[in-house]
Parts: sequence; C-alpha cells; structure tokens
Amino acid sequence: MTTLAERLGHDADTRLVILNCDDLGACHATNLGVYESLREGVATSASLMVPCPWAREAAASYLGEDVGVHLTLNAEYDLYRWGPITRAPSLLDGDGGFPRTVQDVWEHADLDEVARELRAQIERAILWGFDVSHLDSHMGTLQLRPEFFDVYLELAIEFQLPLRLSGAATEPLIGFPFRRLAAEEGVVFPDNFVHVNGVGSRRAIERTLFDLRPGVTELYVHPAADTAELRAIAPDWASRVDDYHLVVHDSGLRTMLHRSGAVPIGFRELRDVMRAG
Repeated sequence: MTTLAERLGHDADTRLVILNCDDLGACHATNLGVYESLREGVATSASLMVPCPWAREAAASYLGEDVGVHLTLNAEYDLYRWGPITRAPSLLDGDGGFPRTVQDVWEHADLDEVARELRAQIERAILWGFDVSHLDSHMGTLQLRPEFFDVYLELAIEFQLPLRLSGAATEPLIGFPFRRLAAEEGVVFPDNFVHVNGVGSRRAIERTLFDLRPGVTELYVHPAADTAELRAIAPDWASRVDDYHLVVHDSGLRTMLHRSGAVPIGFRELRDVMRAG
C-alpha cells in the first residue's frame, strides 16, 4: 500500500512535520503571534476560529498562508465570549456564547444546527478570501463522539479538505474507528498526531523530535503575543506566550528540527494530494 509520504512525493521512511498554530482569530494577540509564527518562525500551518471577535481582522491580514478552519462549538473562557454565526439556539449556553465545555455541547446541541453552523464557518472563511487548507476541531468536540464525527467527516468530504485526527492508538479509548471511516471516504489526515493536554507545547514537541516516526506528524501550538489584552482574557496566557517564543525566537527548536531530519510541510500539500485522488 502506498504511504502518505509516498503520495506526497517522498520516500516511505521520510519524516514530515506539520507545525500548526491553533486559534487564529481568537484575539488580536493570537493574530500577531500566529502570523509571525508563520512568516518569521517555523510554523507551517494555522487554523482560524471564524466565530471569534478578531477573525475578521485575521482575514484582513491574510497573505495566502496555509490556513484551515478550526471548527468551533465552544467558548471556553469565563469572561470572553463568542457564539454561533447562524441561528442556533441549541449551541448557546445562556451566558452570551457557545458552551464552555465539550460535555455541554454533546448534551444539548442539535446536530442539524451543528452541521449548518460549521458549514457556515467554512463558507465564511472562503468568502473572506482564505484558501482553506484543512479542517480541525476546537477542543476536539467533533472527534470524540460518533454523531459529531459524522458531521466532521461529511464536511471534509463536501469541501475536499484533510482533517486533523488523533492517532491510531486513541481509537480504542474513543470507541469507534474514526481513522478507518475517514480513509474509506478518501479523506487524508496525518499519520501521527501529538496531543498536548491543555496549552503549552514545548515539552511535547521537544520529546517528539527526539523520536520522530516516519510519515506525516502533526504538532500544534497556541502562539500569542504578550499583551494586556491576552493577559486579561486567558488564564493560560503564559503558555501561549511561551509557544510564541518557541516557534519564532527559539533557535534551539530550529536546530532540533534540522537534526531530526524532519521535512516541514503544511496541510495544503495534503489537500492537493486528496483532491488529486
């Protein structure tokens, strides 16, 4: 069977790395951090949170970078809120935005409203001028329940976009064969995914680069500039600033990437392979 690395034009044992920046559009500080990570740092891709207040500013600053849609059904912060861009009563928590927790979404969301909302998020990103490269799920909400995964997969098929999926070892824990289901539909996804518990990816990335496996591995960060806005919004602001410094300013990470033999790629390469069949 042809490996994903071979479909991308590399040898089967080549180590390819996508370094994705989550949460573009969440606030001005994330826009600054993500775009600098892509333009001056070692990041190769990013994901836009369309419903967030600063997403339109992210669109105005877009210069053609590899950007996908961070499909969003949650607003996790206590005081900083965002909500659906469609009329979707089941996706509101009664406090001015999306639910804060994944469990709350699962218990109350109407799946028709979910599908309509997420399709609108993709369509708005396209309308704003983004050459959308992939789809992923904010807080993993869409991947961890079969009925929500069905929506996730259907959108990937409809828009012919690759997906972020957790690794094969997580399938028994999650409880259904999501990677096989995606592969059967011709949807492309990285071979390996490095999960980070919360925000702050330095240790996970450094550990992974010491033992990088063949194929495509997705790593992700949450870079943001250190601003008063970020400190007011995010209890985890320090970890976001550390991710920014890691990707943009840490020469040690560049050295580790070089020594690992990793080939940097974005999701756009996966999208092009998927669309070529």
